[in-house]
Amino acid sequence: MSRRLSLAGQLLALQVVIICVVLVGVAAVTVAQSTERAEEEEGRRALAVAETLANARATREALAEDEVEYVRVAAENLRSASFSESVVVARPDRTVVATADPAQMGERLDLGNSDVLTGRSWVGDVESHGRRAAIAMAPVYAPRGNALVGLVAVRRSFPGVLDGLAAALPNLLTYLGLASAIGIGGSLLVARRVKRQTLGLEPPEIAGLVEHRDAMLHGIREGVVGLDLRGRVTLVNDEAIRLLRIPGDALGRTLADLGVGDELLDALLSAEVERDRPVASAGRVLVLNRLPISSRGRRIGSVTTLRDRTELLELRRELDLTRHVTDTLRAQAHEFDNRLHTIAGLIELGEGEEAVRFVHRVSSSRSEFSGTVTGAVRDPAIAALLIAKASQAAELGVDLRIAPDSALPVLSDGLSADVATVVGNLVDNAMDAAGTAPERWVEVGLGLVDGEVDVVVRDSGPGVPPGMEREIFRRGVSTKDGPGSGERGIGLSLVHLVCTRRGGDVTATSVGGSTFTARLPADSRTVDGALVDA
Repeated sequence: MSRRLSLAGQLLALQVVIICVVLVGVAAVTVAQSTERAEEEEGRRALAVAETLANARATREALAEDEVEYVRVAAENLRSASFSESVVVARPDRTVVATADPAQMGERLDLGNSDVLTGRSWVGDVESHGRRAAIAMAPVYAPRGNALVGLVAVRRSFPGVLDGLAAALPNLLTYLGLASAIGIGGSLLVARRVKRQTLGLEPPEIAGLVEHRDAMLHGIREGVVGLDLRGRVTLVNDEAIRLLRIPGDALGRTLADLGVGDELLDALLSAEVERDRPVASAGRVLVLNRLPISSRGRRIGSVTTLRDRTELLELRRELDLTRHVTDTLRAQAHEFDNRLHTIAGLIELGEGEEAVRFVHRVSSSRSEFSGTVTGAVRDPAIAALLIAKASQAAELGVDLRIAPDSALPVLSDGLSADVATVVGNLVDNAMDAAGTAPERWVEVGLGLVDGEVDVVVRDSGPGVPPGMEREIFRRGVSTKDGPGSGERGIGLSLVHLVCTRRGGDVTATSVGGSTFTARLPADSRTVDGALVDA
């Protein structure tokens, strides 16, 4: 069984075949050109013989005096000397008077397309015995005057194909040898280069790799996008098309042409390595991992994987709310334990009146804060969250305040849940960052301004470090020192994702402490009768 040729061998064989075809073509063209030049040369020789005999003075005088015998001898001698096929002399009336063919004597010469009787020489070709031949005719004038006394017709056979090939053979062999050597040498170099560029893989192996790559690319559940240095899509799978909401014919087009949002566009075109970067896109939360790719030390583009984390974000938010409730209940239980211990101690000391006054003070303080919250915040879920956070703040020694200008109406369920997530995470972050000063405080401001729910949380801490006003909202980024339980840098990242998913934003400043401002757009359909259309 013969072995199949490798890719380099197939390429070399194909190129050798092409070279052979080209060489045969060159040889055919060369022979054709050689034959054409030979035919032109025979025509010129025939004309030279005809004009030599026609211009000879002896020939002109013999025809003028009708001495045909001399003309016959001269014509035959010239035919033999020039190796012509025939030399014919005729009178102006085309009667043949001299020829090597006795049967043609006295016949009328066929002039064909010749215009020799007008006094001009003529060259053409005729068919003779199945072969083409060159024929030339020249007029013969009288010795004195311009009277036409006859004409001379000379015919010479054209060389055959073999004759032309024999004439062209020396040069042809040289040219064909050089061309063959150059062609085969070039083919070997090209085959070697192709084999190196294909890493020694054969066509079936390359096709198998492409099929496996396509199957893997479209089979994985993560979105995959490949970009070149100009931001054009070089590969994309079905999941990426769905997540990015781009047309199926995205290959070769830029992300800007495909209508990708600015934040997502910035993440995909970033020159840095991205690890688990969350980005909001069309109401969904995508987590990106971007890696630049290089080939042989030269950067050629990047590959980005996309994961849909919207459902995980919702679960995270629900768990976060549950954690807030748990922490609040724990803080309240601890606070109640302390107060019960105080009341029990006063009773054991016989200070019943003081115990009653203590109960009234605690009840009055709690009622005052609850009244402030419910008066400013009409949404029950958010109001309950703030009241619960007060117990947690008291346990940490932080004074939780409500901004005097706060005024928040009842919100729809979805918007209320998002605002609660933002408020809970910002308040927790503020209580952690309130500092170690004797007066630690956190102030929360809530309002509905120009169709947006504004959440402003200030604290008495040292503020956000310079240059981190934007980085602090990225997942895993935290300004808290020392070991802690759980993963850091999640709360503010969650706040950023919730805001951007709704088309809003969140910013951080450091003037007299940290100030976080979150804006969540709302309209008359998401606010329970609280927003008047503009």
